[in-house]
Amino acid sequence: MKTLLQCDFDGTITEEDISFLILDAFANSSWRQLLAEYRAGQISVGRFNAAAFGVVRADRKTLVDFVRRGVRLKSGFCDLVSYCQERGFRFVITSNGLDFYIETILEDAGVRNIEVMAARTIFKPGGLAVQYIGPDGKELQDSFKEAYTRMFLEEGYRVIYIGNGLSDVPAAKLAHHVFAREDLLAHCEEYQLACIRFEDLNDVRRGLELMEGSQDRVKRR
Repeated sequence: MKTLLQCDFDGTITEEDISFLILDAFANSSWRQLLAEYRAGQISVGRFNAAAFGVVRADRKTLVDFVRRGVRLKSGFCDLVSYCQERGFRFVITSNGLDFYIETILEDAGVRNIEVMAARTIFKPGGLAVQYIGPDGKELQDSFKEAYTRMFLEEGYRVIYIGNGLSDVPAAKLAHHVFAREDLLAHCEEYQLACIRFEDLNDVRRGLELMEGSQDRVKRR
């Protein structure tokens, strides 16, 4: 079976949630109340981002410069990407974050040819317009990551999911294997969803090596 790694971005590939850093610096304080409503399941991620980023009036250059000053990648990211490429694994980022800063961070890290599914960002004088586009080309308000997981499974992939947040839970439930930390790990442990704990992406690479080694030994029997 062909293999695909579906990886979250903020807090999984990066140390911090970049979108939260941007909102703290450029939005008004009401975004934290919106975040609480989203986490409580009262509003969708699409509505949260549209409202929160809609008041950010900084231009693209200002935000890109800000992101470049504040980003820290988790250890092992580039090695994990190289490992996947060597093994012929498809590596895909699906994120509730914004496409412009994900693409900027990947470019600065020298990581190319990675598919990114994230919120599309349009810079307007009155604020940022943010929207999620699903696999069918239609706008989604919720279940963005899950929609792509379902598509990957329909395409015949063994999906290995990597994430850290509650928004990763629906997609992780569909995956064949899960690497988890923070809120996703806590959910997996509470509801007995099988997963492998990781702290940085070196842990994920080592976990994949063990997983692949076990499968190779089974094939030789």
